[in-house]
Amino acid sequence: MGAPSPDRYIDRLLRQQAALAAFGSYAFREKVLLNILTEAARVCALGLGVPFCKVCRYRADQNDLLIEAGFGWHAGVVGLVVSQADETSPQGRAFITGQPVIIPDLDKANTVVPPPFYRAHGIISTVDVIIRNIDGLPYGVLEIDSPTQHTYDQHDIDFLTGFANVLAEAVATAQRSEVLRQTLERMTELMAEKDRLLAERAVMAEELKHRVRNNLQVVHGMLAAHQQHATSAEEKASVNAILRRVSTLAQVYEQLLGSGMGRSVDLADYLTSLCARLPALEGVAAGRITLTCAVVPMPVDLDTVTGLGMVVAELVSNCYAHAFPDAAGAITVTLRRSEQTGEAELIIRDDGAGFVENPGSKRHGIGLVRRLAQQVRAKVDLVCDNGTMWTFRFPAGAAAEAG
Repeated sequence: MGAPSPDRYIDRLLRQQAALAAFGSYAFREKVLLNILTEAARVCALGLGVPFCKVCRYRADQNDLLIEAGFGWHAGVVGLVVSQADETSPQGRAFITGQPVIIPDLDKANTVVPPPFYRAHGIISTVDVIIRNIDGLPYGVLEIDSPTQHTYDQHDIDFLTGFANVLAEAVATAQRSEVLRQTLERMTELMAEKDRLLAERAVMAEELKHRVRNNLQVVHGMLAAHQQHATSAEEKASVNAILRRVSTLAQVYEQLLGSGMGRSVDLADYLTSLCARLPALEGVAAGRITLTCAVVPMPVDLDTVTGLGMVVAELVSNCYAHAFPDAAGAITVTLRRSEQTGEAELIIRDDGAGFVENPGSKRHGIGLVRRLAQQVRAKVDLVCDNGTMWTFRFPAGAAAEAG
């Protein structure tokens, strides 16, 4: 059989490049890792004109390569261990050396022992390339298999290697997304556990304050680790918003540890501690934007201090992000009791550019702020005049008694 014509050769290269681009677009939209791996096996096999392809994941504990996904195989093959991660197999050799391994004829390759299911599929030739990882050990190996002998040129190897590199990035992204999903799921479970334990706090107060605080610290650590691997400004901002809210909740429990887990918490002490920490949570160094906290003692129940703490964190963060285009200005957090009504007043004010609320908008956490205010029975006033001033009025005495 002669060499392919130049037109067929160019057509094959264009099809391979189009397949690689299409897979890259799919992989970074898809959230389920198994779907990504399965699609990779399908596209890779079609792009190289072979009937079989598989993605093998390295398992460190067993030092083997497990078939995680594949294309063209009989039922039951996916999920099998194809080989140990050593040089007795083409997959293991590619994994150990990091170099492509090409076996044109397995019957003539005396140094490797193929698994039994190869014979059932009539496999004669294989090509293996490593799937690297951003850090740590490689993810595994990408392999194409054929029941006929193939002659693979450098462009085929480059396509397979490039495909494995795109797959490695997609795997890393999917793994980080899964870590974030598990973290948020864990956080939801922790908050549900908090509600349950609070109902029994008369007998479980000591266990609650230590367990929830420690677990929130674990969640904070997981989110901080995820943020370091975030690849886009949007992803970093999203994770940072969650970090801020977790840190605000953790600060509540730090305050509870100091107060002995009583029926109420001094909101003034809590806001003082929170405001001292917010610049660091926002990554703001001491400089041209100042944050001042002026408060009077105000005992409130746990739900109120949690809700208002998150309100302050959201609005102060919004000020840092949007109120000062020239990165200079002042933010004040004030807690006082109204002389006219006796209600508690929490005021967050800045002297920045001003804020116009867009009804129905979910930006800047404003929807969350209003929901939190509703939960603690606070009336909200917003004034934009030489800056922005939020005022929250709530029945502090009744709130504390409700705890």
